[in-house]
Amino acid sequence: MKLTSAQVERTLSQIEAEPISDTDPMVQQLNEMFGEHTFFLDSNGLNIVESTPAPQPGVQTARVINVANWADAKLTSLMPHEPEPTDAVIDLGFKH
Repeated sequence: MKLTSAQVERTLSQIEAEPISDTDPMVQQLNEMFGEHTFFLDSNGLNIVESTPAPQPGVQTARVINVANWADAKLTSLMPHEPEPTDAVIDLGFKH
């Protein structure tokens, strides 16, 4: 799921992570591996968000999905794996 800048801000207000800029050269490779997404790095590794059923009409929510774990203690390389849903659900606000 590709997020708008407002959705990225809302996401960052709810989880501790760093978004990877769309201009980062790594994004093209990540898109080839995982599809078009907004990517976030946190202490567990690389994450994306996927739309979830809305708790009420007009509200958009998304679950954080971990797609790669850190391969080393220095957090310098990632090891991709099958997508693993986390417990984090993000309130992205109202659909327009």
